[in-house]
Amino acid sequence: METKTKQPPARRAPRLYLATPPVSDAREIANTLAVALADADVAAVLLRLAPADERTQINRVKALAPAIQATGAAVLIEGHAEIVAHGGADGAHLPNMDELQAAGPKLKPDNRIVGAGGMHTRHDAMLAAEDGSDYVMFGEPDEDGKRPSFDSILERIEWWSEVFEIPCVAWAGSSAEIAELSAAGADFIAIGEWAFADPRGLAAVLDDATAQLSVKAPA
Repeated sequence: METKTKQPPARRAPRLYLATPPVSDAREIANTLAVALADADVAAVLLRLAPADERTQINRVKALAPAIQATGAAVLIEGHAEIVAHGGADGAHLPNMDELQAAGPKLKPDNRIVGAGGMHTRHDAMLAAEDGSDYVMFGEPDEDGKRPSFDSILERIEWWSEVFEIPCVAWAGSSAEIAELSAAGADFIAIGEWAFADPRGLAAVLDDATAQLSVKAPA
């Protein structure tokens, strides 16, 4: 009897992860999201909330979450882990290690999604994984809008995809970056404000992004 070598599970093409512009008026963005998500395979929507009091922010999430979740996408909040449950969100994206270590343990007992951003070094990413993050994100802009070089983002994604099972999200700064980030081995491709500003409309941007997704070729 021949012994068959066990093959690793086949990778699938990444899915999209949509990050909104700062939301101050939920009604203004609700229709845009409803139309765009109706036919797109978006795994998660990250709600980035404009500054406001806690009650206002909770109400913004409540106004948007049910319709987004009805499409099958998870609703995450950038920061503000304390309002995740009150707003009916599925989890939080925590933009730095301090917030991750402070808020992550409070979200996990309720099976909320914990995402890790602000991964400046490989060590940060490994610590985030050890702390129980559900994913790590590479390449997102900082508070000043600055990002690592694109080559370094690709290198980080390739390293992560080869070594770790925890998914990684790759931030695409434009449509032109999606294909390379996908080919590098990202599990999710994050697209942000530029997609909402595209004159073609968000639905067309998501269609174009989906067409560029591919499975990483074996080494």
